[in-house]
Amino acid sequence: MSKTLSVANQKPVEGRNQPTIQRPPLPPFTRETAIQKVRLAEDAWNSRDPEKVALAYTIDSRWRNRSEFVNGRQEIVAFLRRKWARELDYRLIKELWAFEGNRIAVRFAYEFHDDSGNSFRSYGNENWEFDENGLMRLRFASINDLPIKESERKYHWPLGRRPDEHPGLSDLGL
Repeated sequence: MSKTLSVANQKPVEGRNQPTIQRPPLPPFTRETAIQKVRLAEDAWNSRDPEKVALAYTIDSRWRNRSEFVNGRQEIVAFLRRKWARELDYRLIKELWAFEGNRIAVRFAYEFHDDSGNSFRSYGNENWEFDENGLMRLRFASINDLPIKESERKYHWPLGRRPDEHPGLSDLGL
């Protein structure tokens, strides 16, 4: 049996044929651990690092993102590279909506501008399903884009992790 090296928020677990990485918190989720999982996902996406984000998903993870279907980590990385090349100054807030067992539902909103300076706020809902190691195996996202003026943007923290003191979606009336 082999092991993988530990990566931030991961610990190695021995597997039969291949190493398995755990991404705590693990299912079944409590309210507290579901909120923690949502924040960890938000933090990863706000890093805008496709390779780092992809590590939270199973090797064969399946997504529906709007009308695009993505399968596996390699396609996730390619998808995120394209996304963040178009969506500049991307900032995201996620909020727990519901959870049960190994599933979590979130609502989210993110802001960005395009290369022409047009600003947008995108609203959406995601349904997530995790394997026993805390890796996301299914992600279904429905998203709507709203053109906004730059002056209407509400997310003003430096690029990267949202500061703990920054209001969440409910606090912002979103």
